[in-house]
Amino acid sequence: MNPFLIAIAGGSGAGKTWLARELAGRLSPHAAVLSLDDFYRDLSHLPVSERSRQDFDVPTAIDWPCFVRAMRRIRQGQPAVLPRYDFPTHTRLKEDHQWTPVAVVIVEGLWPYWRSDLEKLFDWRWFKRGTAALRQARRLRRDRIERGRTTTEVEAKWRNQVIPGHIRFVQPQLERAQVVLPGVVTGERLDWLAAKIRWLVGLDGHQPALRTGGRGCSRRC
Repeated sequence: MNPFLIAIAGGSGAGKTWLARELAGRLSPHAAVLSLDDFYRDLSHLPVSERSRQDFDVPTAIDWPCFVRAMRRIRQGQPAVLPRYDFPTHTRLKEDHQWTPVAVVIVEGLWPYWRSDLEKLFDWRWFKRGTAALRQARRLRRDRIERGRTTTEVEAKWRNQVIPGHIRFVQPQLERAQVVLPGVVTGERLDWLAAKIRWLVGLDGHQPALRTGGRGCSRRC
């Protein structure tokens, strides 16, 4: 059977990466995480001073043809070569990531299914909530520590790019999500979701269930 693909959408700082990694850990070694962030367009053709001025909170910042090609191969259970993105320089790293097929693929990002045609790539669509205050605090901490940004830079981007992009592109995915998760996800809830996936995919030695995705689960699991 082809891999089971889960998409986790949500705002910047909502905890998508944490959720994906925690879930993959519970499904190890049968699951892997793929980040939409690695498909940001390479800006090496721009002067360094201009790269950080670009808007990274709109879907046009992503190389969608590259993403769709990769996802189609992954859906078929085939190896794939994936790009890797370097945020401090806003360029793609020279070393690609060699993707090895696994039973469960968890794709996390701002807009994994923002277009209707992208929905077809996934078996289960999730949306991770988070209050604006919490997301802003996480974004500030991450961008200062991991990406070398100043507090002024981060706060300006939050006002001018993150909030407008969230309202226009991120939030509408909530209505198309099959599972909506709150800002705080407990270990018990993660265990339940992992068990549900194991049942759907047949990881415990049982015959896999029909891939109904979220149909058998309340949107607020």
